[in-house]
Amino acid sequence: MTKGGLRVRRWMAAAMTMLGMGVSAAPAQAEWREAHARHFILYGNMSEEAIRAMATRLEQFDGVLRYFYRIPEVEGAESNPVTVYVVPNEAAVRRLYGKGGDHIAGFYNGRVSGSVAFTPIRGEGEGLNALQPQTVLFHEYAHHFLLGNTAQAYPAWFSEGFAEFAGTARFDRTGVMVGVAAQHRAFGLLDSSKLPIETLFDSSRRKLSPEETDQVYGRGWLLTHFTMFNAANMAKFNTYLRLLNTGTPSIAAGNQAYGSLKDLDRDLGKYLGRSTIPGVLVPFERLPKPSVAVRVLSPGEQAMIGFRMQSDRGVDDKSGKDLYARAAPVAAAHPQDAVVQGWLAEMAYDAGEDAAAEAAVDRALVADPKSQQALLYKGLIHLRRAEAGHSHDPKVWEEARSWVVKANRADPNAAEPLAVFYRSFRMAGEKPRQSAVLGLERAFQLVPQDQGLRFMLAMQNIETKDIDMAKALLRPLAFDPHMPPDNPAAQLLASLDKGDGGDVQKAMAKMSGPGASE
Repeated sequence: MTKGGLRVRRWMAAAMTMLGMGVSAAPAQAEWREAHARHFILYGNMSEEAIRAMATRLEQFDGVLRYFYRIPEVEGAESNPVTVYVVPNEAAVRRLYGKGGDHIAGFYNGRVSGSVAFTPIRGEGEGLNALQPQTVLFHEYAHHFLLGNTAQAYPAWFSEGFAEFAGTARFDRTGVMVGVAAQHRAFGLLDSSKLPIETLFDSSRRKLSPEETDQVYGRGWLLTHFTMFNAANMAKFNTYLRLLNTGTPSIAAGNQAYGSLKDLDRDLGKYLGRSTIPGVLVPFERLPKPSVAVRVLSPGEQAMIGFRMQSDRGVDDKSGKDLYARAAPVAAAHPQDAVVQGWLAEMAYDAGEDAAAEAAVDRALVADPKSQQALLYKGLIHLRRAEAGHSHDPKVWEEARSWVVKANRADPNAAEPLAVFYRSFRMAGEKPRQSAVLGLERAFQLVPQDQGLRFMLAMQNIETKDIDMAKALLRPLAFDPHMPPDNPAAQLLASLDKGDGGDVQKAMAKMSGPGASE
């Protein structure tokens, strides 16, 4: 689903503002292609050679991260790829982003319904210190990778520092160089009014200025680089993380792990002043050989791809209705295209047009009886209908769930049907079956980047009195600097730490508000 209350990180707005007609439909002369690889699906108005090369490079980047950090593949990852939309320029990215995107060069959203990223073909800047589209895309995928492969909570400086560190990876003829200098952060790093080390380590909710935020990225990169190529520094960092994840405040944990943050600050200054910095080249022969399938979109998909991008970006009630109204006449010309009708069903569902959504689903299933998107939305429509009608008839709920089960059988490793099946019991006011709980746990294993899943699983663990697991699930959200000032995860974690049952119930109720689990 694209509509919902996911509390997303940097570069995702809470209020969804749709772009105008500039990217609403692909121009007649366009030839959009899809490149499908293990971890990514790319859509772009590009040549086959260009989109294949981009998908190959992204797969190699994933391989570099796994090689460098010795992280194995997650079984079922291929069923939950990141969809990357490649748009003409940064202006198109900003229109898609909407309100608050004046300085956005690209963005990403990790979610159970399908993680997405938006990136331009070309950047606006030139020269050594310009921020390039590849760096932005790699930065955002590094967030996705870190969230998907580790269970620890990380401070803002490392979360962004790691993404900057990974994002500067450079490809050459023989392999991929990791540890390349973040030239686009040079100004902030060399600014005489540098960010105090205590501010860098401060995990409070104090709002930072744009200049301070830029330095969190730059100095976060510096401290990450300082850590990655030195065993003694890595040991100190691991001590810091252990302290942080067992409840020690960030500044206190830093002073304890590093001896003194002031000493660490001096060491960072010396490191920045070096004439050279270390790096490592990962040869291509040590990386998996990507398999990339490329196809030209069908005529219906060509006509609908602009609308699909807006839908995948996310909509609210108003923009969802507007998007559906503009997309429906275009989709009507392609009634036998299962993909187009599946896309339309999602847009109609987000617009609250359930009858139209079900009609589109039925057309999609006639064209492709195994369409997972159509099967899932058939279930979602029926579940919403049962909830709106306050049904207490078990047969009604079981019929609705049967479609979700069919979607699961179409691809057992797809995370969204597992999450929807669990949520169906909450919608019905019933205790989830053990199979539904196991499904939720598997969905989270497959897409731990989704904050809504993390919330749901934390609350499930609170209900079953597994408080330690609930705390572990909440801690990454509590430390997330991009959560709102009244971060409900931080409030719930504090209540759990105090053992205050009343406060815990209040915080859980707040987290269970409209859209919280979508």
